[in-house]
Amino acid sequence: MKKFVSKMLAGALSLSMLCGVAAAEGETYVSWYTFGDVYLSSVRTALDAAMEAKGLTVVDKDSNANQQTQTDDINTALVTGANAVVVNLVESGAIGTAETLMNAIKEKDVPAVFFNRAVSTDNNEAAELFKGYEKSAFVGTDFTQAGIMQGKMIGEYVLEHFDEIDLNHDGKISYVMFKGDEANQEAIARTKYGVECADEVLTAAGKPALEFYDASSDKKYLVDLNGTWSNTASFDYMQTILAQYNEANGNMVELVICNNDDMALGAINALVNAGYNLPGGEGCTVIPVFGVDATDAAKDAISKGSMIGTIKQDAEGMAVAIASVVKAAGEGTAMADAVAATAGTNAEMYSIADGIANKLFVAYAAYTK
Repeated sequence: MKKFVSKMLAGALSLSMLCGVAAAEGETYVSWYTFGDVYLSSVRTALDAAMEAKGLTVVDKDSNANQQTQTDDINTALVTGANAVVVNLVESGAIGTAETLMNAIKEKDVPAVFFNRAVSTDNNEAAELFKGYEKSAFVGTDFTQAGIMQGKMIGEYVLEHFDEIDLNHDGKISYVMFKGDEANQEAIARTKYGVECADEVLTAAGKPALEFYDASSDKKYLVDLNGTWSNTASFDYMQTILAQYNEANGNMVELVICNNDDMALGAINALVNAGYNLPGGEGCTVIPVFGVDATDAAKDAISKGSMIGTIKQDAEGMAVAIASVVKAAGEGTAMADAVAATAGTNAEMYSIADGIANKLFVAYAAYTK
């Protein structure tokens, strides 16, 4: 019976490897929350290149936005001999999930690097998680900053162009907010601060705060119900909005704020279909649209005048940092020292979180025409 079970397990692992799930001995296993995210696709391309440049062999795996899939795949990779595990957590802010994965990686005594998506809603919990395993680190952003910077950018732009944005001349600016995911910590912060910080700029200058286009809404945002931050969700929402809220009815949405660039581009596509935000901007009204990430498509839209601005989340900077930390840790450097060394390569790009020596932040930057 024991021989039969062993054969069954061996067969299952062989099948997993054939399907591209497992990492062979000596390989770095990188688990992505989804391959469908535009920004993360740019990180993946940059990370594969950065890992290769450092002589590391990588196995990339798509979790398809399913936490159980990610957990199972990581466990399989550990069994088959991965020498490091890099995790883009599906359930952002889920400390219990992060702890489960960390414990499994710790048991195999290999480096663990979580990146991009927050592991907890509480900074103290996150600190304890990484302090609890000396071979672990987090590489990402101070996620509140994207929303804060976006909000300030929006406030300053609206203040400068208030009269032309105010299409119905009621002395107020109506907006729509597109949220990428209901539970994601980055989405929550961007949704909150993207409006609050814009309002601070406006009210300090004697202008009224922004008003959500639908006064009956309690949430003051529209969320991608699939949690994938997609342009499909924002396009569909915007199409529906424009059928009721438009210049002909005197209640046109005058400002579009998005958690990421992909959603911004979806909204722009709907606006273009309605005759707004045409490339070049000549002979049409441009509704200000703002995003986060500074993807190539968004930068192109900004250059053509269809989009106003975005907050750059540096894909290459994040990728280089992850590869540097993994390489150093794999060679026996203490993780905190690996993080410090990486931070020291570019003080403008990288910083270490207060009180957490193995948490590395990659800086955001404003991007406009």
